[in-house]
Amino acid sequence: MMMNSNISESRESTELEEQEAGGRYHDDEGNGLKSNNEIEQTRIRLMRSFVETQDPSSKVVDDLMIRRFLRARDLNVEKASALFLKYLKWRQTFVPNGSISPSELPHEIAQNKMFIQGFDKTGRPIAVVFGARHFQTKVGIEEFKRYVVYGLDKLCSRMPPGQEKFVFIADLEGWGYSNSDIRAYLGALSILQDFYPERLGKVFIIHASYIFMTVWKIVYPFIDKNTKKKILFVENKSLKSTLLEEIDESQLPEIYGGQLPLVPTQDS
Repeated sequence: MMMNSNISESRESTELEEQEAGGRYHDDEGNGLKSNNEIEQTRIRLMRSFVETQDPSSKVVDDLMIRRFLRARDLNVEKASALFLKYLKWRQTFVPNGSISPSELPHEIAQNKMFIQGFDKTGRPIAVVFGARHFQTKVGIEEFKRYVVYGLDKLCSRMPPGQEKFVFIADLEGWGYSNSDIRAYLGALSILQDFYPERLGKVFIIHASYIFMTVWKIVYPFIDKNTKKKILFVENKSLKSTLLEEIDESQLPEIYGGQLPLVPTQDS
């Protein structure tokens, strides 16, 4: 796959079109007068032109998805194209039927650890995960990965028009070493970052213990810079006030009071 030469040729053509149209061009040093939106639209056209030649199935993908992959790679068309083509190949093999059925997730669903609850103030759907309910299973990590994709797809399906992101509340109350599963954490992180780029709006981590922080130090280096910006550890004393900045009280699970009227992900 001659990605470098193909993209370079397309970029030269695109730059010429821009110069002829208005004489404005934004170079790699950030010089020029083009707005961010104009730059993104140019990169979207360039990336779409390339990926459609590599995988015709990409023609049905909308510009918003192309833009998410571009933003995940700082508008670098080459890197975003590589990630997007990797995503298409993964989706075709990992979710061949277009969706994952709960019948494929008996062990993970039985742990009753992920729920969907309402929306935040900007319309982002909210998922609540209970870390202390997760345990390694003897069947391996593949079912867990399917469970992650199942949950993320559920969240995406609940997004109102114009919304592209979701929110997680990770409740670690009671989490201990028996719940530690670094392979699963890294697997979930890889799926989120590689195949759902720019979908994450924010993660609120609550009730994190000292024990958890020792495991967090192992996972942290694998988190990309965009994801790191969206992770917020919330102290118990400011839990309610912090969440209420993002979520209307009528939509907020009563986590801080011990009550959690949630609908299980598998039944939503």
